[in-house]
Amino acid sequence: MGTVRDILRVKGHVVYSIQPNDTVFDALSVLVNKNVGALVVLSENDKVVGIFSERDYARRVILKGRASKETLISEIMTENPFTVTEDNSIQDCMVKMTDKHIRHLPVTDDQQRLVGMISIGDVVKYVIDEQQFIIDNLEGYIKGTR
Repeated sequence: MGTVRDILRVKGHVVYSIQPNDTVFDALSVLVNKNVGALVVLSENDKVVGIFSERDYARRVILKGRASKETLISEIMTENPFTVTEDNSIQDCMVKMTDKHIRHLPVTDDQQRLVGMISIGDVVKYVIDEQQFIIDNLEGYIKGTR
């Protein structure tokens, strides 16, 4: 099975982020405009300090009766999120995401700098594509065309 690097090679390294002092309303605008489900929260020195997702919004803003324009991301973000490196296996990511009930994993380098983000959708797509490749090769082998 492949690594996070394989996913990022296809998906790219673009990650949308916000800062802890941004408002929830500002973060929601980015989610909508970029059509993503989560944003990495970066400190002033570009270190990953949290993650803000649609789930955080639903559970910590709407259901608590808070106002999006007054609530800061730092008040409701998931702090110290689980991260992976480009060398982590896809299987490791699947286990982590399943066990921890998370949908997004920031990808960091050895200095803890953000280099990408993967979602459960990226992982599932990778696994499906890999399985289809194996199936195609096995069919070719059985038919004698490979």
